[in-house]
Amino acid sequence: MIPLSSVPPADAADETAKGQIRQANEALILAAAERVFAGAGFGGATMAAIAEASGLPKANLHYYFGNKQALYRRVLARTLADWLLPAHVITPEADPRQAIEHYIRAKMALSAQRPHASRVFANELLHGAPVLKELLVTELSGMVRDKAAVIQGWIDAGRMAPVDSTHLFFTIWAATQTYADSEVQVSAVLGTPSLAPAAHARATEHVVSLLLRGCGLL
Repeated sequence: MIPLSSVPPADAADETAKGQIRQANEALILAAAERVFAGAGFGGATMAAIAEASGLPKANLHYYFGNKQALYRRVLARTLADWLLPAHVITPEADPRQAIEHYIRAKMALSAQRPHASRVFANELLHGAPVLKELLVTELSGMVRDKAAVIQGWIDAGRMAPVDSTHLFFTIWAATQTYADSEVQVSAVLGTPSLAPAAHARATEHVVSLLLRGCGLL
């Protein structure tokens, strides 16, 4: 028999359930928004189309996000946050090969799992990043500055080849995100309708080995 003291109050249980429902609905909406914004662009996307793609009433979108601009901003911010997270392994005490390989593989995995998010992000950049600019010059720039300093420390200590520690990030982004942003081009060259898991795994091994070799870590 469960002690009464361990049973959460009805109000607390209700709030927990509501929170879980909210998280699930927000995840559905954000995933749908990534697909719609990627296909139609910000101007062509509508809340009605996103609601249909999510399988939720349009009123839910307005309840959780307010309007299309706020939802678009949330999609971009979430994408950037998810891209920044894998870099946490780049620390002074880490093994350079393991840390850089982890970061590359994580970015390749995100390209495979969230290609629409990457395309929305790329389209925002192509239009001058009117919504993202502040996050780029604060969060993204700060992350690169900090992690580039770590990589430069590895270089100075002779733990990896002398590369431009800042431009290394640009190279990693270009090599990994192209498999999402330019999937139609890659698939056309490979003669496939889309980039299958096996093809993406092959691409991942290529990108990892090429970049690690360039860093003197392979």
